Amino acid sequence: MNETPLPSPTQTLQLLCDQFRDTKHDINNVFAVLLALAELGERNPANYERLGKAVLERCPAVVQNLQSFQESLFSSLERLKAAQ
Repeated sequence: MNETPLPSPTQTLQLLCDQFRDTKHDINNVFAVLLALAELGERNPANYERLGKAVLERCPAVVQNLQSFQESLFSSLERLKAAQ
């Protein structure tokens, strides 16, 4: 059986930082779109339908990104504890 070695603590931390950065970027992009649509809705109430649609389409992805990061964080913590 050929097992891949576990990443070092430094590599693990770097992977978590990269995933956090990507997650934060994705969330900020979603919020920017939602805020822009909310401002458009103030000017023209017909845009509120687009805002509602955007919220329904994008928010599950935000939740999934956060859950994925949380799982990675906790599993990395467990691996680091076990390696000590």
